[in-house]
Amino acid sequence: MKEIVRDSRFRLILLANIASSIGSGITMIAIPWLLVTSERGNVLYGFITFGVTVLNFIITPYVGTLIDRVSRKKLLVFSEILCLIAVLLFAIVGFAGYTYSIWHYTVIYIIGNLYYTIFYPTMFAMNQEIFHKNQYKSLNGTMEVQGQLSSMIAGALASYLLIHWELQSILLLNVASYAAATYFYLRLPYQKKKSVKEVKIRKDEWSSLQYVKKNPKLFVFLFFSTMPFLSVLITNYLFPVYLSDVLNVSGDIYALENMIYAIGAITAGMTIPIIANKIGNEKTVLAGVVLYSVAISFIVFVPLPLFLTLTFFLALGNSGTRVARNSFMMDHIPNEMMGRVDSLFRTAGLLFRLMVIALFTGMISSSFIIACFLILSGTMLIAALAVFVAYPVQKQF
Repeated sequence: MKEIVRDSRFRLILLANIASSIGSGITMIAIPWLLVTSERGNVLYGFITFGVTVLNFIITPYVGTLIDRVSRKKLLVFSEILCLIAVLLFAIVGFAGYTYSIWHYTVIYIIGNLYYTIFYPTMFAMNQEIFHKNQYKSLNGTMEVQGQLSSMIAGALASYLLIHWELQSILLLNVASYAAATYFYLRLPYQKKKSVKEVKIRKDEWSSLQYVKKNPKLFVFLFFSTMPFLSVLITNYLFPVYLSDVLNVSGDIYALENMIYAIGAITAGMTIPIIANKIGNEKTVLAGVVLYSVAISFIVFVPLPLFLTLTFFLALGNSGTRVARNSFMMDHIPNEMMGRVDSLFRTAGLLFRLMVIALFTGMISSSFIIACFLILSGTMLIAALAVFVAYPVQKQF
């Protein structure tokens, strides 16, 4: 990990990610809370989340193709500037004296989600492209620490800002973070590899499917090992409703839950590269999926202190799985195809999210929030079994 930190390129990426993650993180904590605490907001938030997921499902394959066809650095800079301008416009609305309404919250939420849809796969492919193979485990571990440390800071700030700041001031802070990230990305030395440039347009649509068709156990292993992450995205919708409507807690507890989750993820980022070096990425992935499945199965049957404790283990399982899974993908998937192959799994995951959110939105409107968690628990146990069955995937390479 020390070696990767000495790399000036990594330090620039780290600074850019910290800046944008904190700013956008505060906004993406504030907006869901403002939505679910508004009149009939829990149901409305479900429909908004469903709509955003549909949009992401449509554009994700195109984002994957774009990642493999254009400069990944330019794509990151473009997304930062575009979001900066969009969020700045909404900040100006607030400072001009206008009152924010549901549609303002909705559009801001869409902007944040679209930013993540472009940012994460682009950063993943660029990191694989510019760093050496023997750096992947420490790279992914350090990136996890950075991302979750930023989330922890964002959670701490959000717990204060939700009470003491108006939304326009929070948005202005987000704008400043996008500006800082843009500056650091522009300073990043980057030369796009020739092999990544030469992507045939017609081949784009089917190459990722052909790749996984040749490796069916690879598809099962990688898809079901992403289930903890998909579950976290779903609990980002369920937890605010559960905390607000069932446990009857205030926004600062929701922010505290985000902080505890970040601590667990930081722990994973620091320890998983060491564990993966000893037992391998595949066993580490399996252990992470099992840990997450057990934690999510118990989390709504315990009082608030234990709920927050299990949040730590959710983070440990999810982030540990992600660090090992990302290292596995970087080791085995060609960089010139990474954007498209990664987008295939993201698209499949989005389809799963669409079905689950559609189901859960109706159930939450009928106050069946506990049943939602039971379904999620059952799904995760199936995922753990699938990862176990596909576990010898390494032997195919």
